[in-house]
Amino acid sequence: MKEDRSARNPYRPDVTLFLVLIPFISAFNYYLTYSNIRLRWFLLITFTLDTVQGYIAWWAVRKLIFYLDRKLPFHQGLVKRIVVQLATTIVLGLAILIALTELSSWIARGKPAALNFYTTDIFIISIWFFVINGIYIGFYFYNQWKTLEAERHEEKRERTDGLVVKQGKQDLKLTFETVAGFSVEGEYVMVFQLTGKKFVVDQSLDKLEKNLPSVFFRLNRQYILHRQVIQGFRRAENGKLEVLIAATEQFPAEITVSRTKASAFKSWFQPE
Repeated sequence: MKEDRSARNPYRPDVTLFLVLIPFISAFNYYLTYSNIRLRWFLLITFTLDTVQGYIAWWAVRKLIFYLDRKLPFHQGLVKRIVVQLATTIVLGLAILIALTELSSWIARGKPAALNFYTTDIFIISIWFFVINGIYIGFYFYNQWKTLEAERHEEKRERTDGLVVKQGKQDLKLTFETVAGFSVEGEYVMVFQLTGKKFVVDQSLDKLEKNLPSVFFRLNRQYILHRQVIQGFRRAENGKLEVLIAATEQFPAEITVSRTKASAFKSWFQPE
């Protein structure tokens, strides 16, 4: 089975977004910091250099966010995770940009970066790192929501469609029309088909009861049966019922339903 891409990257499609967004950020920063911008070769070179530095800083911040996913996941403390992520990513991103800016300044000019880089540019860049963190946090929760919705959809589909069971290395789909019922056998829950075949189910009866369509009924702690294998019932002592099962080797001829479930069973078996 292929690994789910969402499990590897809960922030998709972050790469595509930031490949486009970072040049825009660089251009917007130029608009904020320079009042008289003229299209010259020097401007194109510095813009390209700033954009490359932005990519490097973003990639490092991205790696740090993935590291925090392993060491301090959101579900272990949402507020703590957000605070730690904001602090560490801003410090890391600024440190990388300062180091790269100073390096390029010494190589190109033989002196430190201009003072306005520290008084103006760093402040603007810090705000952008808040925006980047907001995007990543938003992506995370949006993709978590999409995953939950997909699981709900699959669960709903299974309720009306069928059940997937394993047989060796195979995954088999059993439609509910072919299922006679379920029973507990020792430590395992088994599903029985009308043909007589049986399979292990990787779910408890409690969970199955919640997800199965209404043609199934939970008779007791051991059995859930399809309506088509139930012939009727007779009243027993103390308000209990003895449910009559169609002749089969899979289930006993009669199964007891407790007094507390008797009324619900009769309403299910004989709907008004």
